Amino acid sequence: METEVLIIGAGVTGAGLGRDLALRGVNCIVVEAKDINAGASGANNGLLHSGARYVSNDPVSAQECRDESRLLKTLAPGCIEDTGGLFVAVAGDDEAYISEFPRLCEQHGIPVQELQRQEALELEPALADTLIAAYQVEDAAINPFRLSLENIAEAEAHGARLLTHSEVIGFERSGSRIRTVHLRQNRSAREIVIEVQQVVNATGPWAGQVVSLAGLSIPIIYSKGTLLVTQTRVTKSVINRLRPPSDGDIVSPGGTVSLVGTTSVGLDAPSPCRPTLSEVDLLVDEAASMVPVLADMRYVRAFAGVRPLLAEEKVTDGRTLSRGFVVMNHEEEGLSNLVTVTGGKITTFRLMAEKTADLVCSRLGVKAPCRTRTVPLASAEINQWTEPGLAPRIWLKQPNPKEPLLCECEMVPLSAVDQIIDQLKAKGETLNLSAIGLRSRVGRGSCQGAFCGFRMTAHLYERNELESDQGLIQLRQFLERRWHGLRPVLWGPQLAQEELQEALHCGLFGLEG
Repeated sequence: METEVLIIGAGVTGAGLGRDLALRGVNCIVVEAKDINAGASGANNGLLHSGARYVSNDPVSAQECRDESRLLKTLAPGCIEDTGGLFVAVAGDDEAYISEFPRLCEQHGIPVQELQRQEALELEPALADTLIAAYQVEDAAINPFRLSLENIAEAEAHGARLLTHSEVIGFERSGSRIRTVHLRQNRSAREIVIEVQQVVNATGPWAGQVVSLAGLSIPIIYSKGTLLVTQTRVTKSVINRLRPPSDGDIVSPGGTVSLVGTTSVGLDAPSPCRPTLSEVDLLVDEAASMVPVLADMRYVRAFAGVRPLLAEEKVTDGRTLSRGFVVMNHEEEGLSNLVTVTGGKITTFRLMAEKTADLVCSRLGVKAPCRTRTVPLASAEINQWTEPGLAPRIWLKQPNPKEPLLCECEMVPLSAVDQIIDQLKAKGETLNLSAIGLRSRVGRGSCQGAFCGFRMTAHLYERNELESDQGLIQLRQFLERRWHGLRPVLWGPQLAQEELQEALHCGLFGLEG
């Protein structure tokens, strides 16, 4: 194979870059070792930042988030719920920081409005009675899975190609240039060699591992952030603790649920990365001080992602490092056709892609301007199934719904799963339960795959997509992925749910063996 640009990494930045380049008429291939959003892009709180969170310690990021969030609300409304946000302080919080906050927001051009205590409580009744200050900002919630899928879909519509489950295993250099990139397909172990003109490393926390294949290094600090998923939605708006960024200071709407986070724990490597019991306890305690109902809430899952932060030396607290991004050209290290883009946030992904594409196009001699700043993101109907709460709304509009539901928690109908299966097959991508779950809401409800897992498996057998014991193997892998997030939140109703799942899958299918 050959291409003008090979993009390594199918997170939101790689997907956005694929779209940007494709809209400029540049031929590109996006490769991913696992699946779309397998890394940090699929393990965040889905918060579209107004910039207010960074006004005290990271003004560049604050201004980038301010500008990009406004653009995305206009260009990608199908991926965004414009919830608005509140920064709230409770008794005991630093009053000097509280009084300085609105001035800092205004200094950076970030709209902020002070609310009276009663106004805030009427807007968000779940807030603590100990509330002492509240400010309204322009935060919003964004669907990271639909965002990446829509970007990839539009890139493909303009000629780009996506190769999932294809891991980069080596570069072949010729002088100061990478001539070919070697991939290994994880399904078949078949090796693919791609001739390239430019290579972009958009692998986030794995950026250092990728450039090491070319004999280079990047000073990356790995910061783990753990989040919790509630069974029901707790607030209408994004709720931020009015203090310098810390643990358990954000409650973000995620459609029908809320996400509670986050932590900042240093790691020596980007994987393995899993939530711990102590992190869960910390998040519950801290978040409950501003939203008390969280102390007794049922949590259906915990998950963790890794932030790639740039620093020349180890630091004790990753929160002191900028959330800005960097585009590295690697020319001083002797490579003229490799670019690394890392850092940043989901809010600034489009800007990261634009700056990277500008550099790549200058090297290729392409003069076409960036179009993602003005062209709305196209919406594909099949990607709608990632939207929380959509399936129930569609179902309730049917006068006499008879279609079977494969996932009752999220009310995902059989036809939606069939659409996803057909698309995966048409593109030659890996077809398994995890791939279906990533492109829908299957397995994300209260039962976390207990019932929809074996329903999907049976349906795949009925479609002749599986044979022999393939279904049991896939079902076990699917449930193991859910188990990593279930284990830290097993108390109360969720523990009873897991005991039922164990009885069902171990007693009936023998999946413990």
